[in-house]
Amino acid sequence: MSKKNIALIVGVIILSIIAYYLFSSTSNENVSLTTKAVKGTFINEVLISGEAQSTSSKKINGPNNTRRFGLYNIKIQDLVPEGTVVKKGDYIGKLDVSELNGKIMDAQLNLEKAQSRYTQQELDTTLTLKQERNTIKDLLFKIEEDKLELERSIYEPPATIRSLEIKIEKTERELSEKKADYSIKKRQANAKMIEVGTEVSKYKKQINDLLALQKEFTIYSDNEGMVTYVKEWNGTKKKVGSTISPWEPAIASLPDLTKMESKTYSNEVDVRKIKKGLKAKVGFDAFPDIELDGVVTEVANVGETKAGSDIKLFQVLIKLNGSNKNIRPGMTTSNRILTAQQDNVIMVPLEAIFSKDSISYIYVKSGLSIEKKQVELGVANNEVIIIKKGLEEGDLVYLNQPEGMEEKSITLL
Repeated sequence: MSKKNIALIVGVIILSIIAYYLFSSTSNENVSLTTKAVKGTFINEVLISGEAQSTSSKKINGPNNTRRFGLYNIKIQDLVPEGTVVKKGDYIGKLDVSELNGKIMDAQLNLEKAQSRYTQQELDTTLTLKQERNTIKDLLFKIEEDKLELERSIYEPPATIRSLEIKIEKTERELSEKKADYSIKKRQANAKMIEVGTEVSKYKKQINDLLALQKEFTIYSDNEGMVTYVKEWNGTKKKVGSTISPWEPAIASLPDLTKMESKTYSNEVDVRKIKKGLKAKVGFDAFPDIELDGVVTEVANVGETKAGSDIKLFQVLIKLNGSNKNIRPGMTTSNRILTAQQDNVIMVPLEAIFSKDSISYIYVKSGLSIEKKQVELGVANNEVIIIKKGLEEGDLVYLNQPEGMEEKSITLL
């Protein structure tokens, strides 16, 4: 065979191979995908992410009597890192004492003023009562002098004697009035001294209370555990620079790590499927190998809007049955809530279901032909759907519409 013939044959073979692959690639575009209807357990789950938190947590609060001294918003000056394991009596944090120190200084100034008023009142009282006592002594001396004069005047005319007696009576009456006045002024002085003394005592007590409160601005743990930060009303965590108030005095908390739950938020479509008491599986993004059983304990009736979104979300709480030493509050959780389960049912992928004029149908392999058959559908999840009627286990169904079946009539149930 000549080289020319050999080259011709090889060329024909190459062209045949190219034509085969081109034909195959073209025909593959119309390949029908099929699968078998299976009988088994249908499971429908709601998948939502959440956050681990403790169901029993002891809050670490700042001073509880700040409102009494007009302190309403106190900044957190220092705080141990979140996750710090502490024992009873360990340091937790410190509050800003600048405003409190200002009140202590004001109280000290008020005390100094009160003490000055007390001293002034004491001096005034001493001087006033001394003058009154001197007046009484002078009257006593005058009476004594008049009585001596009266004794020397026994030989004087009766009129002179009577004049001296009247003078003595008048002085004695004046003495009696002065003694009464002295008694009243002494009681008045005592009352004023008590008043200014009470004011001094009030400011002294206020300073002692403020100094005692100042010590409470350094906060220590009253239990052992792991420190977690508490959240503000807007969901952000309190940290250095945040404020506490008499109504929200907590700066941190010590959760019980043996009592945990997953706090999640479901959209308004899925929340209709979630009921209290449903079982769940809870995983943790930080530890993919950890999965704990759980149960839904609470489903919110009223939705809430998260910052930056208009979508209504409903809070769902899942109690964990058990614990793990690696789990910490604040960890991201993946939650699979079992909303429905049916055993021994026929299922096919969602892609196998077609519809026309409210009739659901499938394409079933029937011998060498294909049947366009109506089916009665049950509940579905994200992957498969239950077929109540119209299909048997093992039937071969099409996942896409076979070629040339558009106009074929549907076999009704």
